[in-house]
Amino acid sequence: MKLEKLMLGLVAAAALSACSSTKLDETPTTDAKAPVETARPQQPTADNAGQRQVQTVDLGAQLDAAVSNQRIVYFDFDSFVVKDEYRTLIENHAKRLNNKKTLALSLEGHADERGGREYNLALGQKRAEAVAKSLTLLGVAANQVEPVSFGKERPADPGHNEEAWAKNRRVELRDK
Repeated sequence: MKLEKLMLGLVAAAALSACSSTKLDETPTTDAKAPVETARPQQPTADNAGQRQVQTVDLGAQLDAAVSNQRIVYFDFDSFVVKDEYRTLIENHAKRLNNKKTLALSLEGHADERGGREYNLALGQKRAEAVAKSLTLLGVAANQVEPVSFGKERPADPGHNEEAWAKNRRVELRDK
């Protein structure tokens, strides 16, 4: 065991002694008769001056555009589980909120007309809180999201069929 440690120490010492470093401003030692060339940064000339222009990117505007038409998360009947198909939508909103900490969202939870008033208010709140939890897990500050519930009081579609009910089971993400 001691022999192994000794050998390991010798190998490490040999490896360290074999390493050398040269400072960037030093030139390596060469034959006195051979000229030493040093790399110098190339100055722009009239020929290449206009070729390298850096374009600025407004990340905030890009993130705003990415979520401009993605403002609703739909839910299954009697459920407050966020579906995988809305993961990208929530991630885009999280990126936007993380990019600009002064932005805030109101998460408005809704339910269809089936069920009692109190039940639907509670279900809408659970849906809004589920979206809020998804956003906070992606780094959004809790004070940037406010989950509220409207239950069945503000239907997106006033119809009385499955198609209308599916549109009403939702959380709307609105800027505050």
